[in-house]
Amino acid sequence: MLIYIQMIESEEDKSKFEQLYLKYRWLMYSVAKSILNNEHDAEDAVHQAFLSILVNLQKIHKVDCPETKSYIVIITERKAIDILRARKHISSLEFEEELSGIEITLPIDGGLADAIARLPARYREVILLRYAYGYTTKEIGKMLGRSQETVQRLLYRAKAALQNQLEKDGAVL
Repeated sequence: MLIYIQMIESEEDKSKFEQLYLKYRWLMYSVAKSILNNEHDAEDAVHQAFLSILVNLQKIHKVDCPETKSYIVIITERKAIDILRARKHISSLEFEEELSGIEITLPIDGGLADAIARLPARYREVILLRYAYGYTTKEIGKMLGRSQETVQRLLYRAKAALQNQLEKDGAVL
């Protein structure tokens, strides 16, 4: 953790990062290990995720909130998938859509939140990063290691899947 702390200038950001590290490091490790099935690769994914979090630290306002938790899990998943892809030379979007992502409880209202929760993890991630957290497609691309055009296409597919899900649920659009 000292290596990360040395990269931060303000005391407030150092404190915030330390809290993030202590609160989420084991969650991040378990997410990465569940994808990679290898302790060393999982540690590498967590390290890369922390470096990405350092770059975007100013966008995290509260340490202990569901938005921060999901953001951290998304970043960790992406870094783990990047390692897996490099290890196995996998580049298929279909592979990424098969991953389950973080377990979330389904809302019982049958509305938009319920439909988003039932999307494949990859679609759910880009929808949340774009519309719930307010990141631009360029920022999302940088976080996920993808081009802006790839993120835009993925976002388009995610919105189409969301619309299909809502129609299937009988929602009035």
